[in-house]
Amino acid sequence: MKLDVETLQKIAHLSRLEINEEDTDQMLRDMSNMLTFVEKLNEVSTDGIAPLTTMSHEINNIREDVAKVDLTHDEVLSNAPKKDKDYFRVPKVLE
Repeated sequence: MKLDVETLQKIAHLSRLEINEEDTDQMLRDMSNMLTFVEKLNEVSTDGIAPLTTMSHEINNIREDVAKVDLTHDEVLSNAPKKDKDYFRVPKVLE
């Protein structure tokens, strides 16, 4: 596929790229080569092939989400270096 300078500038603007005038010719050649390569995918027959949502065939083993209490409030606060009655005490970060 052949690109023109106007299309290249539009693509550069949309992708927030700055292309120097001296690099324009090289960029046109490179992008044309990439598009030509991608166009070759249209030649591949995909009849009877289901679309993929992932490249991996592994399945996640998800456990049931069950609420439970592992540590009590007092047990958690027992290891705190500084604490109030019900809360951790930490150094002030914001004024």
